[in-house]
Amino acid sequence: MFKLNDYVVYNSTGVYKIVDIRKEKDINDEYVDYYILEPVYGHNLTVKIPITNRKVSMRKIMSKDEVLALISAMPDIEPVWINDDRKRYESFKSALKTAECLEWVKIVKTMYLKKQERMSDGKKLAKADEDIMKAAEKNMNEEFAAALNISPDEVIPYIRKRIPS
Repeated sequence: MFKLNDYVVYNSTGVYKIVDIRKEKDINDEYVDYYILEPVYGHNLTVKIPITNRKVSMRKIMSKDEVLALISAMPDIEPVWINDDRKRYESFKSALKTAECLEWVKIVKTMYLKKQERMSDGKKLAKADEDIMKAAEKNMNEEFAAALNISPDEVIPYIRKRIPS
């Protein structure tokens, strides 16, 4: 169970703060405990989730030490490129939905390397690949930022300082 003021990853939509835990009547006129979540970055959408809802993926964000360990491990994380466009899209979309930061890192690293390769050939990354990369990068940046107490815009420079080129 989460506590008030915990930071959580909600589904694969980003980092939220639990701003309230309260009882409210549900559609069956029964009292149910709800988490009230507010996004830490971006939009002003408040989310209300029954505490007993098992269909929702919600987990505490990584600790600062876990984030630093993941950053240190990034050079050893293997890219996961799949040549078939449709299979790659489906695989990466599934990885995004896991709400696991390691999966987001794999996608970002893979797409970043592919983007560099394509740029050196004077080409661009396919739009679907670019979209998946942006979604994974947003989620990764939000979780790292919350754990490291920096802004999401500072995450990539922070990582670059800690990983030798």
